[in-house]
Amino acid sequence: MAPLCWHNGSVSRSKDSNVDGSKQGADFLQLSVGDAPAGGISEWLARQLRLAIADGRLSVGSRLPATRVLAAELRVSRGVVTEAYQRLIEDGHVVGRGRAGTIVVATPLLAPVLARQAVLSSPPTASGVFAGEPGVDIFDLLRAVPARIDFTPGVPDLAAFPRPGWLRAERAVLNSMSASALGYGDPQGARALRIAVANWLARNRGIRVDSSEVLIVAGVAQALVLLSQVLRDDGILEVAVEDPGSLGTRQQLRNGDLATPPVSVDSEGIRVDELRDSGVRAVLLTPAHQFPTGVVLDGERRRELMRWASDGGLIIEDDYDAEHRYDRPPVPALRSMLAEHVCYAGSVSKLLAPALRVGWVVAPRRYHDALVAAKRNADLGNALLPQLVLAQLMESGGLERQLRFLRGRHRRRRDAMVAAIQAHLPEAVVHGAAAGLHLMITFNATFADADLAAASLARGVKVQPLSWHCQRPSQPGLVLGYAARTPSEISHGVATLGDVLKRLVRRH
Repeated sequence: MAPLCWHNGSVSRSKDSNVDGSKQGADFLQLSVGDAPAGGISEWLARQLRLAIADGRLSVGSRLPATRVLAAELRVSRGVVTEAYQRLIEDGHVVGRGRAGTIVVATPLLAPVLARQAVLSSPPTASGVFAGEPGVDIFDLLRAVPARIDFTPGVPDLAAFPRPGWLRAERAVLNSMSASALGYGDPQGARALRIAVANWLARNRGIRVDSSEVLIVAGVAQALVLLSQVLRDDGILEVAVEDPGSLGTRQQLRNGDLATPPVSVDSEGIRVDELRDSGVRAVLLTPAHQFPTGVVLDGERRRELMRWASDGGLIIEDDYDAEHRYDRPPVPALRSMLAEHVCYAGSVSKLLAPALRVGWVVAPRRYHDALVAAKRNADLGNALLPQLVLAQLMESGGLERQLRFLRGRHRRRRDAMVAAIQAHLPEAVVHGAAAGLHLMITFNATFADADLAAASLARGVKVQPLSWHCQRPSQPGLVLGYAARTPSEISHGVATLGDVLKRLVRRH
C-alpha cells in the first residue's frame, strides 16, 4: 500500500521513494535511508523509531522532528515520514499535539535482545554496594541504586534552586551578549565571574583577593585534580588528610598519584602536633565545617596551624559548608590569615546545585600560573554562559538572598532529623549539628556500619557508613544528609534506620 501524503490538508497517495533519487541520512538517530529495504521506507523508519523509544534514546516526553524537517534530511517525500509517525500514533507510542509537535508518550515492550541488555545493566544491589572496601566508582554505584529516601550527604535542597532568578539573569546576559562572546573564552574564567567571586569572598569569607588571582574550575573536585598535577611537579608527593575525612576528596588526590597519610581529628579540629610529626609538606583541610564530624577548627589549633605553615607547609583549604551555619557565628577562612601558604577552593555546589560544576581556586602566587596552564590543558576553561549567569546572580545579591532562604529551610530539616534521631535512635551520638547539610552519628556498639547501611538500603533508605570516610578503625556510625529531604521524609527514613538497627543488634 502506498503511504499517505498531505497536500493542502487533504490526504493523497504517493510512492515510497526518494524525492530526487539520491540516498541521504539524518543527524537524528543517525538514520540512513540506504539501510532501508526498497519500497519499505515508512515501515523501516517506524521500526527504527520504535527501537529508539524502547532502548531509551528517545525517552518519554521527547519530541520527534517535524515531518517536513526529517523528510528533507532523509530526502524522501514528507508522506513517508508522516506514515511512519502515524503507525507509531496508532500503536500508542506517540501523540500529535499540533504546534507542540509529535511527542513520545509510551515505551514499547523491550525486544528480547534489549531485555537481556537491561538485565545486564541493572543497578547494583544494596549488599553489592557495601561489600568490601569502597572502590573508585563507589559513589557512582551508590547513586545508581534506587531508594525511597536518600540521605546522601553533601546534597543541597535541589528543589529550592532559584529558577526564576536564574532565568532572569540568563535573559539579561543573553540580551547584552555579543556574538563574538560565544567563542572560546579565557581558560582562567570569565572576567565578570572572577570579579564577582572576588567580591563574594571579600563580603562573605573575609578574603581580600584581586580578580586576577581567581581561577574558575569545574568544582572543588577539578581543583584537586589540577592541584595534584602542580604539586607533583613541585616535588610534593603526599598530602595529609583529616581522619575521619572525605573519601571522595581522598580518591581525587590518590587519582592524582598523591599519597594521603591520615591525621587525626578531635573535638578541636585536626591534630596539628600529629601533622608536624608526620613530616608531610601539605595538608587538605575542611576547617569551617569538618567533613564528616562537623567540628570547627578552633582558635588555638588555627594558630598552631599557621605556625606550621609559616615553617614551609602548604594548606589546601576546602571551604566546605562554610556558609551553611545555624547556631554559631561565622569563622574566618584560613586564606584570610596567611594567604601565601593557603590554596583556597570553593564552589556553588552546596549553594545552588552540583550540576552547575562551577567552583574557584585562589592559590599562592607561586602556583597560580601553573594551575592556569593545567586548566587550559584540561578543557580550555569552563563553559562561558553559566559563568556569566552566575556572575549576574552574585553581583545582583541573588545568591545572598538564596542563602538566607536556604538557612531557614535547612535549619528546619536539621531540627527534624535531630528530633527523629532522639526518637528512633536514642543510643546514637549526634555530631556537627550547628552547621552544614549533614549530621554524623556514632554508636557505642560492635556491629559493622556497612552492614547497617546495606540493610537500610534494602529497606529503601540510602546512607553512607562512617567507615567509608575513615582510614583507621573507628566507632561504627553513619553520615546523614538532611538538606534534600522534607521533614516527613526525614522522620520516616530515620524510623526505618531505627528498626533496621534493632534487627542488626539482635543478630549480633
